[in-house]
Amino acid sequence: MNRNWIWGNKPWQAFKAFAILFSFFMNFILLLVILSIAPLTLPIVNDIVKPIVGGLNESFDEMSSATITQEIPVRDTMPISFTLPLSATTEVLVTDGVPLNIPATFTLPGGGGQIVGSVTLELPAGLALPVQLEMEVPVDQEIDVALDVAVDIPLAKTELGTPFIRLQDLFGPLDAQVDSLPDNSDELIDRVLNDDDEEGEAAPESTE
Repeated sequence: MNRNWIWGNKPWQAFKAFAILFSFFMNFILLLVILSIAPLTLPIVNDIVKPIVGGLNESFDEMSSATITQEIPVRDTMPISFTLPLSATTEVLVTDGVPLNIPATFTLPGGGGQIVGSVTLELPAGLALPVQLEMEVPVDQEIDVALDVAVDIPLAKTELGTPFIRLQDLFGPLDAQVDSLPDNSDELIDRVLNDDDEEGEAAPESTE
């Protein structure tokens, strides 16, 4: 029996024809499988997978740019020890009469000579006397500290920043892939048919 009509002395052409028919048959079977399970899987993707993946991705984006804002109360005692230099002019009040006995020399006019004696007087109570203070005051004690410290720390600069950035890099592409899935069976059929048309147009023409 002459089998040349099958191969036509061109085995490459025969193989290519078989490959085209096989590819068409497998694509047709795959299309049927996709169309049969699409009504079951697409609602799951739209109602469960997309909200979960999209919500996680959005949460990780917000966490990576979040900040820790808090007021920390500080209640403690602080020891202080230093020397305070004091230089000031002030007034002091005499609280009681201060008697003074001051030696004095009196010169009489007209060459009458001198009289050596003393002057007795009293500073009255309530008299204001100007005083120049020059001293060093030692300070050594404990003081109470009571204040609220405002804290504003970006989460990305803490130890939690790196894990959240990794999760964001993981769920970002996954969310984009899930979001690009068709929303219903009609859109899926359109995409499959359009992809088949584009592959047929992009296939190179065979040369004998």
